[in-house]
Amino acid sequence: MVDSAPASLIAIATRVETRLREFLGPEQARWARFDSDLAEPIAHIGRLVLAGGKRLRPAFCHWGFVGAGGDPADPMIVNAGAAFELMHAFALFHDDVMDDAASRRGNATTHAVFAERHREQRWAGEARRFGEGIAILVGDLAFVYSDMMLAGASPAAWAIWNELRIELNIGQVLDIAGSVRNERSRHKAEQICRYKSGKYTIERPLHLGAVMAAPERADELLPALSAYGLPLGDAFQMRDDVMGAFGDTAVTGKPVGGDLREGKPTPLMARAVESATAAQADVLARVGRANLADDDVVRVQQAIVDSGALADLEATIERLAAEAIAAIKVAPITTEARDELVALATFVTNRAV
Repeated sequence: MVDSAPASLIAIATRVETRLREFLGPEQARWARFDSDLAEPIAHIGRLVLAGGKRLRPAFCHWGFVGAGGDPADPMIVNAGAAFELMHAFALFHDDVMDDAASRRGNATTHAVFAERHREQRWAGEARRFGEGIAILVGDLAFVYSDMMLAGASPAAWAIWNELRIELNIGQVLDIAGSVRNERSRHKAEQICRYKSGKYTIERPLHLGAVMAAPERADELLPALSAYGLPLGDAFQMRDDVMGAFGDTAVTGKPVGGDLREGKPTPLMARAVESATAAQADVLARVGRANLADDDVVRVQQAIVDSGALADLEATIERLAAEAIAAIKVAPITTEARDELVALATFVTNRAV
């Protein structure tokens, strides 16, 4: 595994975080003056976006921009990076409600915090519904704020931004449907993998950055960037799936085996079911049970390993990363951007968090 992020990723993250603080601080103050009940919900946006995260979407957007000839000092590319982080926060707020997740980045999730507040204060109605309602609305605010950060972008950039958000939501719908149906088709799992995360993490941020810098070169740049972004996006989400099944809570900030308890339709599970023996299939059938005990998680993890699914997925991640690197090495972008995108490909496919 790669222990440290590329220096350029850290520098981009720092600029984006500064911009987020500049924007969110006044927003929180503005609405707290209007009504004190609004201070904490809006503060949860800052709590989430500034509590960590890899800032990969801003980085890929930045290098798409610079690779197409854009000026790295242009404040618009920093705004675009902040927009990605706010849009990602929107997805996480809603995702945590849909998954009934208890923690995110080492903190209690927003819906859990407000549900507990409801219980403590003995307010009217149902605590769970109150907490989820607040979290959904906070996510909606993050969604609107992300649009505000893109004010002034070109029509070409907005077209990609809108398509990106449609794809993200389409992927989430497929993910929910696949979870309740215990979907184990490899094709369907890989389709969900691409649309719920891969495309909006790598391919579309590259596209957005490129058209912000050189809209007249879109026909040349976008296919070349997709040849890198699509396989790398798939590999990125597959690495996420491995962490979702085997990750350490102390490292990932999420419960061990969370994806197994939720029955996520992942390429990893699809491979395991395809190649399982009868005994392994009996163990894997426990995936998706809400009451899956810790020792059951361990047994499922072992069945995945013994089936050969984990080794097969690791080989697939390596192959996809190599395909992406080969593609970007011949892309019509600047040498600096090409080198940085090769480094990012290694980082995102070998990370532990």
